[in-house]
Amino acid sequence: MDESHIVRQADPDLLFKGWLDDKEPEAVAGELFLFCPSFEARKGLAGLKIVLESFYEVEMKILLTLLCSFFVMSGFAYAAAVPQTFTTSAGDVKIAPLYHASTLIEAGGKVIYLDPAKPANFPSSKADLILITDIHGDHMDPASIAAISKPGTEIMAPPAVVATVTAAKPIANGETKRWQGWTIEAIPAYNLTRGPAPGKSFHDKGRGNGYVLTYGGVRFYFSGDTEGIPEMRALKNIDVAFVCMNLPYTMPPEEAADAVKAFHPKVVIPYHYRGSDLAVFKKGLEGTGIEVRLLDWYPQ
Repeated sequence: MDESHIVRQADPDLLFKGWLDDKEPEAVAGELFLFCPSFEARKGLAGLKIVLESFYEVEMKILLTLLCSFFVMSGFAYAAAVPQTFTTSAGDVKIAPLYHASTLIEAGGKVIYLDPAKPANFPSSKADLILITDIHGDHMDPASIAAISKPGTEIMAPPAVVATVTAAKPIANGETKRWQGWTIEAIPAYNLTRGPAPGKSFHDKGRGNGYVLTYGGVRFYFSGDTEGIPEMRALKNIDVAFVCMNLPYTMPPEEAADAVKAFHPKVVIPYHYRGSDLAVFKKGLEGTGIEVRLLDWYPQ
């Protein structure tokens, strides 16, 4: 045999076994197959056929995997952008998660943003009303407020926020205002036990708001940054509740579930939940009759 015509010949039996195991056969890596008439024709052609078919097969596997990944990720992104629609006597209310606490609410041709803040991606719709819950940067972001505002945009916020966002109208704990068919109630939001140091709270009582928004007889609760405080547990006739959970700043999912059981909304949607185990929250509400909806508030 004139070995100048080849680098090495692979064993077809080894090649075939390797691909049955869905692994790259050792004989393939780095090999170059050059067959010449002096080889046994049948064995040489079999080896060439297996090598070519095997490389074609692995290329197809890679292509199919990439295509599946693309469509799966596209599906998740689309699902995250689809608003939840709630029927009321005044027409549908559509609520879409944007990021963390940032929320888009649409009803009656009006657009409401709750806690617009970076890095949320905002749609082209400008705000008719902006609601802010607290002074922290994931709730109060002057740059985002400016980006979604237009002439005539109204802003409502706790007095502590108004000190920075001076265009906002103050709404304090316990106050109720009306706007374009909506009733807006400011609910306390604060820590009971958690804070950066003994005797201090991440969220002082009286500073931040949650909100109960009523439209067409349907009541929507947004908790803001809070623990399972008595004011939350005492809420009545809530149809849809958006409830926070994340440590160390608010509460763990099991505590959130316990608080939700106390005021028993028809539907609960966790938000502001970065790092929390939502399976724990959902399990804590099993058997209560409360519908738990899990949405993606952290799109990539």
